[in-house]
Amino acid sequence: MASSLLTPETLQRLANAGLDPSRLPRHIAVIMDGNGRWAKSRGLPRVEGHRRGVMSVRTTIEECCRLGIGQLTLYCLSVENWKRPQAELDFLMTLLHEYLIAERAEIMEQNIRFTTIGRREGLDAPVVREIDENIRVSRDNTGMTLCLAINYSGRAELVDAVKRLAVRVRDGELDPDAIDETLLSEALYTGMMPDPDLLIRTAGEMRVSNFLLWQISYSELWVTSKCWPEFDVATLHQALHGFASRERRFGGLT
Repeated sequence: MASSLLTPETLQRLANAGLDPSRLPRHIAVIMDGNGRWAKSRGLPRVEGHRRGVMSVRTTIEECCRLGIGQLTLYCLSVENWKRPQAELDFLMTLLHEYLIAERAEIMEQNIRFTTIGRREGLDAPVVREIDENIRVSRDNTGMTLCLAINYSGRAELVDAVKRLAVRVRDGELDPDAIDETLLSEALYTGMMPDPDLLIRTAGEMRVSNFLLWQISYSELWVTSKCWPEFDVATLHQALHGFASRERRFGGLT
């Protein structure tokens, strides 16, 4: 963890939660699943699940900042989600647009550096405009990096990365024999971001759903049966305690 994120307040917060700073993930990625199921189980429209899920997003971001986590990546909208009913998609775009505006002040107050990954094609122009504005105003912030995966697909990301490298080869800038894991990693949307140490998935689903396929090769997976609108500080702490209890060997031996 970056020492600049370990303030006295952060260390006290970690101590209160029984968390060891040396055993925290640098980068947490989250598949936020179960908004619709949460709403359906309560006799509510699916869109109310998405609305309630925004509260869990806010809570999770705030607590990760307090704990000194270096990066949080949230899976907001997948390429596959475009198959959903148009009314739901329209609501999601409106909700995202409102969120980007409403949280700008908090992003600046918390010293968060905001960024996104995914394809921009298909996103509403007002959403793209607010994404760019949040990136612009927060580019010099030095706290946690908040990355939203919007219109994202792990397979599409790999295709786009290969295309970037192919163009460089075609233009004589790159020898094909020089392509290695480092070059491919740098060509991904995530560029020089650290790979996630911990991948959290809600709603009990045991799959990665085309999310950060290259980057999670050695991530620890932690799944909760809670739907995303139920995800709270206590659940986040459970995930972090679970991560801290694991022995990470990366294919080697202790």
